[in-house]
Amino acid sequence: MTSTYFQLVKDFQKRSFVNIYLFYGEEPYYIDELSDFLTDTVLNDIEKEFNQVVLYGRDSTAAHVINSSKQFPMIGERQLVVLREGQDMDLKKEENLSLLLSYIAHPQPSTILVICHKYKAPPAKLLKAIVASDKAVTIESKRKYENEMPGWITTQVKNSGYSISDKAANMLVEYLGTNLEKINNELSKLYINHPKEKVITEDVIELYIGISKDYNIFEFQRALAKKNVMKTNQIAHHFALNPGENPIFKTIPMLFNFFSKVLLIHSLPDKSEASILSKAKLSPYNKQDYIDAYRNYNAAKVQDIIGWLRECNVRALGIENYSTDQGELLRELVFKIMH
Repeated sequence: MTSTYFQLVKDFQKRSFVNIYLFYGEEPYYIDELSDFLTDTVLNDIEKEFNQVVLYGRDSTAAHVINSSKQFPMIGERQLVVLREGQDMDLKKEENLSLLLSYIAHPQPSTILVICHKYKAPPAKLLKAIVASDKAVTIESKRKYENEMPGWITTQVKNSGYSISDKAANMLVEYLGTNLEKINNELSKLYINHPKEKVITEDVIELYIGISKDYNIFEFQRALAKKNVMKTNQIAHHFALNPGENPIFKTIPMLFNFFSKVLLIHSLPDKSEASILSKAKLSPYNKQDYIDAYRNYNAAKVQDIIGWLRECNVRALGIENYSTDQGELLRELVFKIMH
């Protein structure tokens, strides 16, 4: 059967377990979170010494996993067997798959087997068998889209007993992307220094995580979208003076993604706000930047900008460019976009 992350955490907290868990999908964060939760809580410290087995797909065979799972606990009531990086095990071999399917049909009652299969789905037969079993639970960990991230951050922060402003959440997304683990790690560091009763604002992000609230890619895109020449040049100048914190190889891909979505908006037959949000997968928090850019740059201009971004990236790599540094390349790019 299938479940959800939050429902499963509630079950774990109630110490309600099944015999087999399959955690799989493109997003490794939830897979690691759930498997770590089990390894931390199912057994006490003494039981772990005797009854907890952690295997890795690259170094294990299906026979090894099954043999470990069929053992009885040496002390206590349960044994925990965790297969990490299951995607590295060769499950294309019919004999390996058959062994797992046979065990799924008749699991050891005293064993909790956890299979972690990252970045892709497991073989269809294996997935079907686990979903069909009343002694197993499966969860697919789907990768988050950028437009989902501010809401995800807000929820994570709220669940930790804190609150965060919309702009602060967007700053994290703009700088850390959709890497849930990296974002969660940065938030964990922030919690140590920030009182729960105070909202996490962009000033707090700047102080504890080191992302400037005034000179960041989020504000850079906004200034470009609004065709604010002075603000755009100020930020470009700041980036040029601080290439370590604002490398052009980070700026270009983000601008490329931004203007690619603007070009997509130009191609939409239905340009209502609902259609733009849905088709371009925009967050309600930053939709206005894309709409401003759509209004200020026609489709031909946006195509030119995308071409200039590609050219700038090539030159930044040193191809057909022998002397122009990153800062000068960025200033040149800004001039082309704005004028």
